[in-house]
Amino acid sequence: MKQPHKMIIYNLFPLLAGKFTAWDQHLERAADLGFNWIFVNPVQYPGFSGSLYSTKDYFRFNDLLIDRDCGIQPEEQLREVVRKAEKLGLRMMIDLVINHCAVDSGLIREHPEWFQWEKNGRISHPFAKENGRKVVWGDLAKFDHRHSKDPEGLYRFCFTIIEFLAELGFHGFRCDAAYQLPRKLWERLIRETKAKFPDTLFFAETLGCSSDQTRKTAGAGFDYIFNSSKWWDFRGAWLLEQYNLTRETSPSVSFPESHDTERLCTELDGNVSGLKQRYLFASLFSAGSMMPVGYEFGFRKKLHVVKTRPEDWEETDIDLTSFIRQVNDIKSRYTIFQEEAPTEILQDGNPNILLIWKASTTTQEEALLILNKDIHHHQNFSTERLCDFMQSKAPCTDVSPEYPLEYLPEPFTYDLRPGQGIVLVNTRDAAPED
Repeated sequence: MKQPHKMIIYNLFPLLAGKFTAWDQHLERAADLGFNWIFVNPVQYPGFSGSLYSTKDYFRFNDLLIDRDCGIQPEEQLREVVRKAEKLGLRMMIDLVINHCAVDSGLIREHPEWFQWEKNGRISHPFAKENGRKVVWGDLAKFDHRHSKDPEGLYRFCFTIIEFLAELGFHGFRCDAAYQLPRKLWERLIRETKAKFPDTLFFAETLGCSSDQTRKTAGAGFDYIFNSSKWWDFRGAWLLEQYNLTRETSPSVSFPESHDTERLCTELDGNVSGLKQRYLFASLFSAGSMMPVGYEFGFRKKLHVVKTRPEDWEETDIDLTSFIRQVNDIKSRYTIFQEEAPTEILQDGNPNILLIWKASTTTQEEALLILNKDIHHHQNFSTERLCDFMQSKAPCTDVSPEYPLEYLPEPFTYDLRPGQGIVLVNTRDAAPED
């Protein structure tokens, strides 16, 4: 059976990182923390709004990222970033934004047949519903992938963007608003890209769509999707329902926060126990995990696709680097945390304790996560035998990132610190051969 990828992603936000020539320090820190992928948001030349996601020219680079004093062409500056990352054991992925472009892009004048138009003759803008209110992005123009009079021309243009980025050294694409584009488009793009660049991975950004939409999008050939575990309250049934609906179609990536959300440190008012709890859960719940730059230091300023600058780097009294390194090491060492393993939420007498059981489909590993949902108070967990929660009756090993126990007594009782998680693994006996 094919072994899963190790997918531990550090999101290096370009506007915070600054010029390409200043990215080395961030790459080195990510590698030291145990990440093996770097995801960067769009680096191409933006339109009048300045938004990273409003691309005016797909084959130029954002002026804010170019070092004009280094004597190296912009394209070579980015190639050097990729080379540095690879030397550190980091593969790089980037946003692929092909559902829209900047409303002031020359493409609209050169290829009006590639775009959606309103009945009044004006270009169509993407929109979304937020809290029952229609939000229109007036700086964007929608490509017409479904009804264009020149579908082949539009397709070849999109494939050229992928070729350009792949030849720069990017091995993965986070496909922005993937569910809004036709499945047949993705099937062909993914198939033809992998024919030319075989080790390329595609990630579907499907946040905000239904579970059924997510499953259908994933079925277009995506290697990963992004899940909604960030918003789970540790109690409702919906997360595991979504997980099981898509688990066999495409593995998923969890995150405790993203560039689209508020900083978790702000939401939790600086509660370090909560930051650790959410990072541990996001890392071990699904096959892949992603963390944005600054989470390791408890940054509070939301990453902004227009306004963020290197000067927004924060000096804090929070340092989660040791904890994150330990969690990433657990994910890297145990295959069960690198796949969409069969997962169940088990019942415990204490409603403030979350028990999650997982069993690997590619190895004999089993795991049990005992998590204190309460980030403010200790909570007690007690059981006669820990192995009763596992299929195998083999002894468990405590591999927790903090306070691991060398000996697991029976009966077992433990007062978990606020937000603390205990991570137990064991190995099942191999099934007999027929």
